[in-house]
Amino acid sequence: MDSTARIMRAVANLTRSWYLRCGHWLQGLPVSPLLIAAVVMLPVGVVSSALLTPTRQIWIHLWDTLLPEMLSNTFVLLPGVGVGTFLLGTGLAWLMVAYRFPGQTVLNWLLVLPMAVPTYVLGFVYMATFDFAGPVQSILRQWFGQNIWFPEIRSGGGAILVMVLVLYPYVYLLAKAGFYEQSGATFEEVRVLGYSRAESFFRIALPLARPSIVAGLTLAMMEALTDFATVRFFNFPTLSDGVIRIWHGMMDLRAASELSGLLVIFVLLIILFGRSLRGRSRYYQLGGKVLGIPPVNLRGWKRWFATSTCSLVVAVAFALPVMQLFHWALIEITRTPAEAISVYLGLTFNSLLLSVLAAGFATAIAMILANGVRLSEGRVARTAAHLATMGYAIPGAVIAVGILVPLSTLDHTINDLLQSWWGITIGLIFTGSVVGLTYAYVVRFMAVAYNSVESSLEKITPNITMAARTLGASPWKLLWRIHLPLVGPGMFVGASLVFVDVMKELPITVMLRPFGYDTLAVWVWQMAAESIWAGASLPALIIVIAGLLPVILLIGAATPKRSK
Repeated sequence: MDSTARIMRAVANLTRSWYLRCGHWLQGLPVSPLLIAAVVMLPVGVVSSALLTPTRQIWIHLWDTLLPEMLSNTFVLLPGVGVGTFLLGTGLAWLMVAYRFPGQTVLNWLLVLPMAVPTYVLGFVYMATFDFAGPVQSILRQWFGQNIWFPEIRSGGGAILVMVLVLYPYVYLLAKAGFYEQSGATFEEVRVLGYSRAESFFRIALPLARPSIVAGLTLAMMEALTDFATVRFFNFPTLSDGVIRIWHGMMDLRAASELSGLLVIFVLLIILFGRSLRGRSRYYQLGGKVLGIPPVNLRGWKRWFATSTCSLVVAVAFALPVMQLFHWALIEITRTPAEAISVYLGLTFNSLLLSVLAAGFATAIAMILANGVRLSEGRVARTAAHLATMGYAIPGAVIAVGILVPLSTLDHTINDLLQSWWGITIGLIFTGSVVGLTYAYVVRFMAVAYNSVESSLEKITPNITMAARTLGASPWKLLWRIHLPLVGPGMFVGASLVFVDVMKELPITVMLRPFGYDTLAVWVWQMAAESIWAGASLPALIIVIAGLLPVILLIGAATPKRSK
């Protein structure tokens, strides 16, 4: 007893000494940002740990089957999308900033509309239109005979084309902002030195806009990496498609986890590629009374060529696909019995429910995270916030697999405990549930909600926060009484963006949804996979209409005002 008492006193003394040394640091530790970051980063950590402990038999089997093809297709897809979005997005942005031509004001925001169309929606519309049995090739065979040549749409080239048409607005918007921010005086000085407008673009405008363009390219390539439905439609399997195939075909969670880890490596490669494009250069704008490159009025055939080019992009990337969806949807509605419309209503309700839940939780957690960072004002809190928003850079299939592992473990643990205590088993609780889906959506789209909330929170002067703390307001009271009412508009924007992203999200929904729980996106994928175009059109049209919401929010900020 005496020895035990001495040990306990020694432990108490050590604890007291350690607390006196570290207690001040612990009190200032940003608990909420760290906790949120840990929960959000858990799926990525699970997948990364699986890659660090590879299973030899799994990789041998993958290498003997689809892995070489998936790797080669991924290496083709990413550069193809990167080059295509760079050429189209940067070219259109320069045309809008540096020149004046008929219809430019309207086309300026029409060129953003393709962002509202998910890649898998445009993919099945193009496949139905340009495939061998589609109307385009059928008409060509009638006019020019059965041996007329037409490029194969079900190929890597077709998948890259579709993704470029949907993803180029990422580069277009950021490149246009980069051009607008440049000093007009600097550009005119270069022109005085004898450079043509084209030479000034390559020597001055393009290098100065490089950080913005690289950011857009990184986003576009990450979106291409996470897609699985489009590449499957076009018979061009990539790593994201491979994760879905392994989970649905083999139900092998370990194999899916290790292949998802390979996807994480590709994400890191894309990030490193973007940083390497920037290099060690720094891009500063010094002086200049005129903001923005002075535009030139195009004349003659050039002005109409510019209008036609922009109109053609809008037509093939948005107008024609949406018109085709409207046509199919009208056919589907006229031949569908009234009682069968309830199927579409159920799909819409499921999508709305998931979107509302994810938007609400993501925005609320983002507000707590941003408030914790603001109150802490330390490097630890900022690092935690950065980690908590990394899910947007991770493919949906990786997040889904990373959540399946802990949720399935939790379900088995609960059932084992119930079996040992009361002899009952209740089955899966979290795996394949709305809870797991909502968790995955929050992980995936936390960055969208956090950026909107943080930008609004930064507009609140620190004096208000300091005054409230001086009067004795606790952090939670400060959040509820002061910050929350002032950040309402930013929270609404963030919730709206998350809402639309969840409406369109496919990989996470396919892998984690409850049995028999279909959404609009899942229905589009299933119907398109069976070539039932009319059946997929109405849900796809609803998704596109919902996707117009963030585009409308972007249009207001798409064109910065020029200085007079």
